[in-house]
Amino acid sequence: MKVLVADDHAVVREGVRRLLALLPGVSVCEASSGREALAVFRSERPGLVVLDLNLNDASGLEILRRLLIEDKSARVLVLSMHTEPIYAARALRAGARGYISKNAPADELAAAVRQVARGEPYVEPEIAEQLAVTQFSAGDPLQQLTTREVDIVRLLGEGKSLEAISETLGVAYKTIANSCSMIKAKLGVERTADLIRLSFEMRVRATSQDHRTF
Repeated sequence: MKVLVADDHAVVREGVRRLLALLPGVSVCEASSGREALAVFRSERPGLVVLDLNLNDASGLEILRRLLIEDKSARVLVLSMHTEPIYAARALRAGARGYISKNAPADELAAAVRQVARGEPYVEPEIAEQLAVTQFSAGDPLQQLTTREVDIVRLLGEGKSLEAISETLGVAYKTIANSCSMIKAKLGVERTADLIRLSFEMRVRATSQDHRTF
């Protein structure tokens, strides 16, 4: 089976490549950007895609959507720094077959790859538990956000300006600015600075748990 690993960090791609090399019958191709991921997917037709949500040139959720347009049966496992259930929920809703965080043990990632490759869903157990809780809870304001709004919050947390977010998502600056206004209303903050602080705090919580073991 051929596996495409799409991540903009070379160390992550190398780590995943070395891990997957231990699995019988697996070969790996790589992509460092969303644009490259789409091109490699078209040329190599991998049986599985391991996809990061944090790509430099595009939203991982948007690349997921485009991969499924290319092949509605594409099997995509999202490998992300984000452990918040909102990101897993949006990825699964968008068509991902699985979701696992980068702080998961190497053997769990290998298990996720095997399971998704078989066409079975896989969600990291801790994240699955959080998903089950938040599904029945109205206490998480992030649940109110659309997929694009979640992307904007994520990119703000990475320190990107509204102009950079506009370029990354491929939409007009005015659309991003209007979306920020909607997000602030939904999250109950008044200033863009407060939204950026909230976004950064979300990112810090995620990266504090990012202990790569492969």
